[in-house]
Amino acid sequence: MKVPKLVKRYCPYCKKHTEHKITMVSSGGKRGALKRGGKSRIMKRGYWRGMGSHGKYSKPAIGKWKRKTKATKKSNFLYTCKVCGKGKGQKKGIRSSKITFKEK
Repeated sequence: MKVPKLVKRYCPYCKKHTEHKITMVSSGGKRGALKRGGKSRIMKRGYWRGMGSHGKYSKPAIGKWKRKTKATKKSNFLYTCKVCGKGKGQKKGIRSSKITFKEK
């Protein structure tokens, strides 16, 4: 996907349309320390000991797991205003395999 280096868009800090420089930023590290669906968390909540049918809380056989990885990544652009110098992140990432910046 080809993306222009400069684009004219609304700056919420200047409160007018100005030129913005687009840069690609990393999406951040994986947050695997606090999982919401872990077995230990369910046990702490008392669901294994409690009444009712809460299911077995076990993962399916390895053959049913989705093994392939995604071939594309979501873009994460930062738009920096050329007038005030403040940056604003994008609302929604576009899934693409390769992103290149081009001149106008």
